[in-house]
Amino acid sequence: MDEVAAQEKRAIRRFALKLPVMVTGAAGEQVQEMAQTKDVSSHGICFQCDAALEHGSAIEFTVTLPTEVTMTEAINVRCIGTVVRVDGEPSGKFEVAAVIDSYEFVADDDKQKMIR
Repeated sequence: MDEVAAQEKRAIRRFALKLPVMVTGAAGEQVQEMAQTKDVSSHGICFQCDAALEHGSAIEFTVTLPTEVTMTEAINVRCIGTVVRVDGEPSGKFEVAAVIDSYEFVADDDKQKMIR
């Protein structure tokens, strides 16, 4: 592999985190899937799941950031995003990449702070 191809071309740093994520359809579709993140950035997420989501579809997903990431207590982050890539895996799973359009921190007592 040549050196240029091996260099990361993304401007936003990705973090290789394996976290549970609950994926649902943003417009009320019947998608409800437990998945596991492969990597996360401030603008997007890549996760593996059993369902083949449709490219361009709107999704909602909730990720719990553990104390090792937040340096305080675990925090639930509810996100609205758009699927930008879906690849099949040899394991029968699908790798799904989505951009994050908006997100909110969801406290345990259901108080929410919307961030856009």
